[in-house]
Amino acid sequence: MIDLRPVGFIIGVLLSVLASAMMLPALADAAARHQDWPVFIAAGSVTLFAGVSLVFTCRGRRVAINLRQAFLLTILGWLSCVAFAALPFAFASAELSYADAFFEAMSGLTTTGATVIMGLDHAPPGLLLWRGLLQWMGGLGIIAMAIIILPMLRIGGMQLFRLESTEKLEKALPRAAQIAGGIGTIYLSMSAACAVLYWLVGMTGFDAVIHAMTTVATGGFSTADASLAAFKNPWAEVIAIIFMMLGGVSFTLFLRVLQGDRRALWIDRQVQIYFALAIVASLIVAAWLWLESGEHPLIALRYGAFNVVSVMTTTGYSSSDYGQFGALPMVLFAVLMLVGGCSGSTTGGIKVFRFQILFEVSRAHIRHALLPSGVFVPKYNRRHITDQVTHSVVSFMFLYGLTIVAIAAGLGFYGLDIVTAFSGAASAVSNLGPGLGHVIGPAGNFASLPDGAKWMLSFGMLLGRLELVTVLVLLSSGFWRS
Repeated sequence: MIDLRPVGFIIGVLLSVLASAMMLPALADAAARHQDWPVFIAAGSVTLFAGVSLVFTCRGRRVAINLRQAFLLTILGWLSCVAFAALPFAFASAELSYADAFFEAMSGLTTTGATVIMGLDHAPPGLLLWRGLLQWMGGLGIIAMAIIILPMLRIGGMQLFRLESTEKLEKALPRAAQIAGGIGTIYLSMSAACAVLYWLVGMTGFDAVIHAMTTVATGGFSTADASLAAFKNPWAEVIAIIFMMLGGVSFTLFLRVLQGDRRALWIDRQVQIYFALAIVASLIVAAWLWLESGEHPLIALRYGAFNVVSVMTTTGYSSSDYGQFGALPMVLFAVLMLVGGCSGSTTGGIKVFRFQILFEVSRAHIRHALLPSGVFVPKYNRRHITDQVTHSVVSFMFLYGLTIVAIAAGLGFYGLDIVTAFSGAASAVSNLGPGLGHVIGPAGNFASLPDGAKWMLSFGMLLGRLELVTVLVLLSSGFWRS
């Protein structure tokens, strides 16, 4: 049997932190004299009781987890936090059903950015702050998971980024905890800098803080239904572009730069391709808007760069309805949605490094076909790509595509049109947020979808955020055998 005590102990700590965070929106509502403040107090109390109960029930001499416990911790930790984070949404004045509340909480903690709440411009401050906090905490959790847990579980080629040479997870945790502390400091500093800059260019302090949290987390929740377009502020969009791009870079590289390795960012092949893709795609969309729509070149560049970066980093902000840009930009956005950002970042999607690995492996295969007697070893960042990494990446890509098709088919069962079904499925698994079309596009939201579709999309968000295999491995009978 699997010893669940270490898993329960850590989940209890996570729920206690979540309960403490609920006090902030309670204070915001109380200061604004809004009726929702007791809801956050009550939800926080219930969450704290559950968390403390787990901590005291499951405490032991030491907390050390093995491979199977790590799989369970990753999945049960996210599900538990989402289930309790949904309570304020369910009982606040927004009057959401629990399906809607769970969808909103899942979208927040996975930094997807899809929403079922309408009328954000007039929503109470506590609700808006809670949405921003969920994405900010979720972004930090995503970075920690991508740096500490996933490489040890050898998910989707992530073993390339392991912190230790050992396979023993419990031996890697002390050093990983130190690294997570350093990355948390960088994350907090980046969020503070973003908030100050938003405030300096004209946002209110409240809007600046919430948008800073959701920008650095590449989550995309806003305080207005029209997203950043509501502010009509080009400088705010420039700031968003900068920090969305930074949020899409591996935070371990930022840590290496602070430790003295100033070339760490610029010599990393994944970062080079990431920035190159963003620049080239922005120029293509800008040129299209200039030539096809007659936009002024600078306006076209502004719209192109902002929406390309928003889609590629899976943030989901919108400065305009990019669904009206035309055929070429729409195809490009669909591709960028799947590509995503770098490993170890807050972004979703397949991640740039997996495409690089497939490219290098394919190139080696083609060269070997031309010269059968030659020896061609594919490399990534000057390191040999092992067969284990190759198989892991190929399996991940296959499951990624299969998952999107399966969810899209399920959404079609609920009567959604093909554009809404496929873009909704891809958006959920890629943790982007808005889909395509008039229903769930950047000018719409997910409120009108049936509850069954929302549960399905919530599961898709979880699958995408946990890199698919982490969840699917629990369906194997071998996992439960000793």
